[in-house]
Amino acid sequence: MKYIKTVLASLVLMTAVFTSASQAADDPIYTSYLSNAAVQGYDPITYFTDGAPKKGLDQFSTQYQGADFYFSSQKNLDLFKANPTAYAPQYGGYCAWAVAQGYTAKGDAKHWRIVDGKLYLNYSESVQKSWAEDIAGNINKADNNWPSVTQ
Repeated sequence: MKYIKTVLASLVLMTAVFTSASQAADDPIYTSYLSNAAVQGYDPITYFTDGAPKKGLDQFSTQYQGADFYFSSQKNLDLFKANPTAYAPQYGGYCAWAVAQGYTAKGDAKHWRIVDGKLYLNYSESVQKSWAEDIAGNINKADNNWPSVTQ
């Protein structure tokens, strides 16, 4: 059963890879084709402070590594500017499971987890479940693959 879940998750991610390969090949931060917003416009600070994603606002934004990050308050914007690496999602917001497998796929702001004070995004709920079967091992693999998977 675990093998079948892994194969299904791989197929879902391969679809995402083929639809976003040219964008993923160059960008250190995942953004969609139609927007330059990181984390799909969600405030990355709220994952840590509120335990849930909250949409950011245009008036509280900044650029980091070529992408636009949005925040729900001036306080959160200031926190991010003071230490962006503490709050930005790991692997540029690409799917943590995909990076562990050696490629990139869209990270979805609604499928997330904080592990050891770091924010990780996954492609979907089913992919997140596969990633969660061995979080430490997947983080180790992804750390070894990052950032070479974007080059």
